[in-house]
Amino acid sequence: MTDSLDTDVTEALSADALRHLSSQDFAAFGVNVLAYVKPVVTQGILGYAIHAADGTPLAVAASPEVALASVRQHDMEPQRVH
Repeated sequence: MTDSLDTDVTEALSADALRHLSSQDFAAFGVNVLAYVKPVVTQGILGYAIHAADGTPLAVAASPEVALASVRQHDMEPQRVH
C-alpha cells in the first residue's frame, strides 16, 4: 500500500535533488513502492524470494507468478532480479 506522503515526496524530488540524497535516504527511497523478486534455492527447492526495495526479505513463493501477484496484491510494483 502506498501512502500519500511517498507520492508527494516522489513528485517533489527533481533529478538534482535525487543526486543529493544521503545514503540512508536513498536506501529508503521506494521502500513502500517497489519489491524485488528473484529465484532462490531453499533446502534444495527452487522458490522465488520477495524483497523490499531496501533488501529486507518479505516472503518466498513457489512460483514467479505467485510472487508477482503477491507483490501487486500489496499495492507494490514488482521488479525481477536475474
